Amino acid sequence: MTELRRHAEQIYGEAIRRALPDVAVREALRDFRPGPGRTLLVSVGKAAWRMASAALEAVSVDGGLVVTKYGHSQGPLPGLEILEAGHPVADAASFAASERALALVRGLGEEDDLLFLLSGGGSALFEASDLSLAEFQDINRRLLSCGADIQEVNRVRKRLSNVKGGRFGAACAPARVFSVVLSDVLGDRLDMIASGPAAVDGSALEETLAVAEKYGLELSPQARPLPAALPHVESRICGSVSQLCQTAAEVCRGLGYEARVLTDRAAGEARETGENLARSLLREREAGKPLALILGGETVVRITGKGKGGRNQELALAAAPVLAGTEGTALFSVGSDGTDGPTDAAGGYVDGGTRDRLRALGMEVPAVLAENDSYHALKKLGGLIVTGPTGTNVNDLSVGLYRPPAMP
Repeated sequence: MTELRRHAEQIYGEAIRRALPDVAVREALRDFRPGPGRTLLVSVGKAAWRMASAALEAVSVDGGLVVTKYGHSQGPLPGLEILEAGHPVADAASFAASERALALVRGLGEEDDLLFLLSGGGSALFEASDLSLAEFQDINRRLLSCGADIQEVNRVRKRLSNVKGGRFGAACAPARVFSVVLSDVLGDRLDMIASGPAAVDGSALEETLAVAEKYGLELSPQARPLPAALPHVESRICGSVSQLCQTAAEVCRGLGYEARVLTDRAAGEARETGENLARSLLREREAGKPLALILGGETVVRITGKGKGGRNQELALAAAPVLAGTEGTALFSVGSDGTDGPTDAAGGYVDGGTRDRLRALGMEVPAVLAENDSYHALKKLGGLIVTGPTGTNVNDLSVGLYRPPAMP
């Protein structure tokens, strides 16, 4: 393993470790004051199990439900029902789990409390709709494959949902709702994180219709207004991508790099983002000092082929031709939740020799990307980053590294 690869592992490993929700959830719950009635817990998202586990150490609950992605549960939790469901597209288990949550909060009174723990991935995992599952899945797949950004995707989904856009929060009334949120959305907007099940939506129906028109979608007549106010809901943000980036910068500095966070709101197309980050690294390396350029955010993939991969793997592989032939350069991109698209990898790593090593195997980067097959290309070179489910979800981390080859 090269020094740059070792440094990459240290950087993303520590950044993700410090983004785990345990401490953050317990800190947020210092402000939670349950009333004399029942206290129920509903935890939703990729980090739902870990958030619920942390909450149980700080709060006594009378029952509840955890809804997380397949393979992300880490075992039983006392008094809680644990359900796993589909991601990134809602499946029958998503619908069943959400109906179970709605049934759980139905009938709560003014003296009762709901502790609602929310993390990224909830947009698919937490779903109920008057549409059939097939109709809902078709709309989701078309949105995810056409290049729509995550805000546009969520804007459409919440208008068709019985739990998003504040509708789950409304269903809990008149009980008090205390919501603790691990943010995977740029700007930490409560109405966008997991499509805002307990937050008042900040968009108008006309904006949703504009998204549908932009991507040629026919919206169902089920698209309808959302709750205008949720006075019984109180929310706390307990973690975000900005914290992920700052931690990565601290680790980089500890390893001797000059570290700069370029943005914690990176968006746009994954390939372009990877190319641009690599170009920036090559420009900035002219100073001759160890350098780390850091991005946080969530890019999108435009699907043109039938291969296997995810946005972080595409971002990294797209940087390989730009870095080709340069010494002391590397770039990695990783999803903090440990899963990148429909794969078992968290992301990908490339360096100045990646393109030529692929060529020696008879593969060209542009052709691989056209087929959206970054997973298999990186796997052949040992360039996949595999962490397993991490228990958190605060967007993606991308880092370009330069270390002068002559340095010890």
